Amino acid sequence: MTTATEELLTVPEVMALLKLGRSTVYDLIRSRRLPSITIGRSRRIPAPAVRTFITNCIEEAA
Repeated sequence: MTTATEELLTVPEVMALLKLGRSTVYDLIRSRRLPSITIGRSRRIPAPAVRTFITNCIEEAA
């Protein structure tokens, strides 16, 4: 069973997954290409949103 903490990724986790820098990840969030939510002062990115982002990038490149 998947827990909510496994479904919500931190910015550093997304940086590691996508092999991108912090500024680039925040730019993707700011441009709404990568959806995110804010909990208190913490930014979280849903894991399915990262998978969708990767799929969209692959489709755009094809």
